[in-house]
Amino acid sequence: MKNEVLWKEALSVTQQAIQTSSIIPLDTKLEVINNDLFDSYELRHLLHKFPLTQNTFGPKKNPFIPWDKELSICNINDNHQLILNKYPVQLGHMLLITNSWMPQNTWLNICDFQALINVNKDTTGLWFYNSGPKAGASQPHRHFQLLPRASNERVCPRDHWFKSRLENQVIKKGSNSSFSGCYSISRINDELDDSSALKLYNKYLELSFILGLGDVNDVDKPLFPYNLLITSNWICIFKRSSESSHGFSINSLGFAGYILSTSISDVNWLKSNTLEKLLSEVIAK
Repeated sequence: MKNEVLWKEALSVTQQAIQTSSIIPLDTKLEVINNDLFDSYELRHLLHKFPLTQNTFGPKKNPFIPWDKELSICNINDNHQLILNKYPVQLGHMLLITNSWMPQNTWLNICDFQALINVNKDTTGLWFYNSGPKAGASQPHRHFQLLPRASNERVCPRDHWFKSRLENQVIKKGSNSSFSGCYSISRINDELDDSSALKLYNKYLELSFILGLGDVNDVDKPLFPYNLLITSNWICIFKRSSESSHGFSINSLGFAGYILSTSISDVNWLKSNTLEKLLSEVIAK
């Protein structure tokens, strides 16, 4: 049982930030699609245009240097800060950011995973990382994201999909159907429950190498954009080729079973096909 002090603090800060408009929860209508165990997902329809906070022309300001102090939850270590997402998909949606500039599209390091573990000891859930624009990253400054989950709560709509891929295996490069060769997955044992960031870091490097993202000793950054998802039971990486398909922007949450539709999204196509079909169109084959 986690203490969830950070989650409680995140919710407290959220209420204050909403009052000052530092946080703008997206106004959506939820539709739960229950096709089967492997293709169930949550479809959220955006009811209003996404808020615009930056100028169309000129360089974009880095929102994390400095970060908005009204979004601060706490320092995690000397190099990382836990803050709230300005446009949360759920209340308490957190970002784990580096205090100083680190690019989103280069290799993660041991320090990043140590910070993740430090948070996860108190508050767990669905961790995800979008490595660049083609993987759905909206900011180039390094940041993990966390959707907190209670211990008795399903971590994501497609959790069964991931767990089914772990049967009778330790580490595997995915080889099923339309995702053939485009993901690698491993079971989590005690990597998130002890102080060993090295274990989790090495697993990340091993999965990356298996998937063809390259060797950290040979290349400065991964050879493909990717989505990384981590829970208390599994870690999985998807290799990406494009950011969107049929009007849907896809980041890590898409593979977890969370889809956002906007005015340009072809919802009829999605419902006539499957989520897996949509996801198969944005992975690198």
